[in-house]
Amino acid sequence: MIKELYENICRDEDMRANLAALKKEIKSENGKRAFAYLLAGDYSKIGELLRHKDAKVRKNAALILGEMECEDMLPVLWQGYQAEQQFFVRPSYVKAMASYDCRPYLQELQKRRDFLMENLVSEETEKHVREELAGLRVLLAGYEREEGHVFTGVTRETDVILLTNRAYREITREQLKEEHTALFAGGVRVRTQDVEGLFHIRTWTEMLFPIRGAALLSENPSEAADVLAKSGLLPFLESCHKGEGTFYFRAEVRGNMERNEKTAFIKKFSQAFEKASGRKFMNSVSDYEMELRILQRKDGGFLPLLKLYTLKDKRFSYRKQVLSASIHPANAALVTALLKPYLKEGAQVLDPFCGVGTMLIERARVLKAGYMYGVDIYANAIEKARVNAEAAEVDINFITRDFFDFHHKYLFDEIITNMPTVTGTKSKGEIMELYERFLHKAPGMLAVGGIMAIYTTEEGILQHCLKKCDFIKLLKRWTVREKEGSVLYVLQLENER
Repeated sequence: MIKELYENICRDEDMRANLAALKKEIKSENGKRAFAYLLAGDYSKIGELLRHKDAKVRKNAALILGEMECEDMLPVLWQGYQAEQQFFVRPSYVKAMASYDCRPYLQELQKRRDFLMENLVSEETEKHVREELAGLRVLLAGYEREEGHVFTGVTRETDVILLTNRAYREITREQLKEEHTALFAGGVRVRTQDVEGLFHIRTWTEMLFPIRGAALLSENPSEAADVLAKSGLLPFLESCHKGEGTFYFRAEVRGNMERNEKTAFIKKFSQAFEKASGRKFMNSVSDYEMELRILQRKDGGFLPLLKLYTLKDKRFSYRKQVLSASIHPANAALVTALLKPYLKEGAQVLDPFCGVGTMLIERARVLKAGYMYGVDIYANAIEKARVNAEAAEVDINFITRDFFDFHHKYLFDEIITNMPTVTGTKSKGEIMELYERFLHKAPGMLAVGGIMAIYTTEEGILQHCLKKCDFIKLLKRWTVREKEGSVLYVLQLENER
């Protein structure tokens, strides 16, 4: 197939179709190897096509040379790139040259990037110029990227926003030692100089920083970029980081805008922000050090917030292994914080559906426990749980067993678990049967005064099953995450069955 396509190209037959087909064939390693063997290092015919009168032929020829990575063809690609007049073809040259060692042309490539950033283009060519510029950024990043910045700590009192579960903001606020705190819709705002100290609190999900001098951004991307470039963002970053050079960022818009509108705004804003900041900031699709989170306001405009990836969140670093059904550790931390008044120091604790062990580990963080047991029918989950518990330095006995076949010599003070839910492999009927069996077996494993703490998204099933268990009383119920319908129940054995 490859030989036939190449022979057709050499005969100038249906050039567009044959080049496109050849490009597709050499995407695979076997195809690339076969084409390299066929040409035996002679890419002159493909190189000649960079001067072809058909722009689409030139475009595919450049991409083919990029795939083949023959160093002798880099000067040919460079000459073609310099000569190319069609804006939609130029990005393909850049993409092709990115496969080569471009150090001989580094200065010229940097000049071209700077020129594109500084000069306006017409609407009809804007898309292609942006594609060329994006390709140049990717190409040059490998040659220009510094080691990066290291967070060294804030040097003065700073406002920090801690995003939390909206219904339980007070739980996070109560753990703050700072005097200046305030609740807002999504969490808690605190003024502090001890930013690292906030990582002792496990119930917030994200840490963001307001940006001085940029409380409101225009809906015009260029105007928004100009305000942010003149704001206190750069001085703040320089005051709390070690290292020279450009800060690499990503931008994200959150609000009611359509996806295509968000994408268009981010592209225009990022390019304008790079230019307005004198490239003190550069957009990067990976290896970014910060996120500019741009929140759409109901009354118009945007609120920008800063998220630092140089400030490492190690609160849940023990979570080396996860499963798709695993509870988020911050959510588990919230659950155990809610449970704290019902927990007992030195308690014997059991999680009968322990998964990767997150609930038990977070239970141990809230209050010192005695012996802890995690049971799960899935060996894969137990293996992962052991890895996580070791990383967390928490002593938990994990057992691969169906809970309904599990027996223990001593009774437990607490049974804490994230209950199974209806899935593609578990029907509602099967989950209901499991809940019924659990509610009849678990109380018999509790010591006098012991509690069962059940976290679930299947409240309807739980309530239905509890109606049949008059020996169990409800001590407390919380709605944890309203959107997903998750609840937390604290149950206790009321009388002997």
